[in-house]
Amino acid sequence: MTSLRQDEPVRPTRRDEVAAAGSELIGGPIGRRALLGAHWLSPVRVVALVAIGMFALGMVQKLPCYNGGWFFGATSQYVHACYSDIPHLYSGRGFADGLIPYFDKLPGDMQYLEYPVLTGLFMEVASWMTPHGGTIQDREQIYWLANAGMLMVCAAVIAVCVARTHRRRPWDGLLVALAPAFALTATINWDLLAVALTAAGMLLWSRSRPLAAGVLIGLATAAKLYPVLLLGPLLVLCWRAGAWRAYGRAVLGTVVSWLVVNLPVMIAHDASGFHLREGWAKFYTFSQERPIDFGSVWLLISQRTGNPLENANLYASLLMVVGCGALALLTLYAPRRPRFAQLAFLVVALFVLTNKVYSPQYVLWLIPLAALARPRWRDFLIWQACEVMYFLGIWMYLAYTGSGDKHQGLPPEGYQLAIALHLLGTLYLCAVVVRDILLPERDVVRKDGDDDPSGGVLDRSPDVFVLGRASQEPRHALHFEAAPRVRWGVVQD
Repeated sequence: MTSLRQDEPVRPTRRDEVAAAGSELIGGPIGRRALLGAHWLSPVRVVALVAIGMFALGMVQKLPCYNGGWFFGATSQYVHACYSDIPHLYSGRGFADGLIPYFDKLPGDMQYLEYPVLTGLFMEVASWMTPHGGTIQDREQIYWLANAGMLMVCAAVIAVCVARTHRRRPWDGLLVALAPAFALTATINWDLLAVALTAAGMLLWSRSRPLAAGVLIGLATAAKLYPVLLLGPLLVLCWRAGAWRAYGRAVLGTVVSWLVVNLPVMIAHDASGFHLREGWAKFYTFSQERPIDFGSVWLLISQRTGNPLENANLYASLLMVVGCGALALLTLYAPRRPRFAQLAFLVVALFVLTNKVYSPQYVLWLIPLAALARPRWRDFLIWQACEVMYFLGIWMYLAYTGSGDKHQGLPPEGYQLAIALHLLGTLYLCAVVVRDILLPERDVVRKDGDDDPSGGVLDRSPDVFVLGRASQEPRHALHFEAAPRVRWGVVQD
């Protein structure tokens, strides 16, 4: 017998039938005697190049809008499914006029920029790269290109971080790089900045660097609100493992980095003293006051029943609290401590499913987490198919509502079906992840002998606090002993 190398990479074409079938396009599954690691084109480099290539294809998909759809015709940008907020907000949020976000008031109903501070800085940097001469159309095109260039860097960072988070599974990064919804929605808005910082934070946590991970999670929260949700799963996981020091360092890094970014914009001073700046608070007041919007379960209910659901904030908050409580109980009762990536995916999915709006670009939040939580091509592609259908459905619906009496596009009933498909696809992936938590032998990551490669200090650590049957010998769990794994029946060299 011979010891198996603990760092031997997992070959997806030998573990995943869909990956094996797809590999026929490039010559078939990798052979038994293939020499891995001997070529400069390593798995991580391949993943990065594929991610950049797919991002470029997504830019090409926006070409009809770049050439006129954003500027001419009431529904052209919807008919071609190439809408983006970026060119419209260049002039709509004062960047074309040189206004400073959060400090200068905007003309119209939206008095201040409604994005978090780090995203506002990202938008401002892109405006610095946009020349002030020429027509407004030319400047909006260049502004979109400047943003797209920076977002492409974010896309490559996300793919590389996912490929490196699970040391033995670098090819899982291809799930992100090849995700069709990733390419289609990457340049709708500025979400990729927060997603990249979150992916980097998870990578550092997996390398047992909780303080640095917390710093990046704090920066990600300064770009988008959802990354702070990751502290919830970490709390329960560290509680079960007794890793309070690591959790405290992560929280400290999160709070300090968030404050460093926000304080210069948050606090204003005048003759009356110190007070919260109205421009900084706009993101939070806007999130609270906005009505139910596209893609959400609340819009589906409202359209079907005719009820405006004025208390949607309360309903969403209650569902979020109940869902987080259920995830905490799941973590403490599970036969094996859940993997960090599994709970991170579930809590973010819970947030978007219960939110007042489920915009098509929110799928970007979930794709890296899904690739780490359930790296199985069949389930991933089923979910992606639902997301692509919704991506097409929302633009066809907007074309329908914007074409006047012509009603060219998808009617409300069709859009409601697209919303249902959108929600069910996410729920399906959540159900599969929950099943993997309850039956760890079904978890494709643990099948290969790993415990929690994204868990950092939690990986292979013993439990300190559990509930129910989890405190006994687990019936449906693989054991992860300190002794090396062996393969019987193989003659030792």
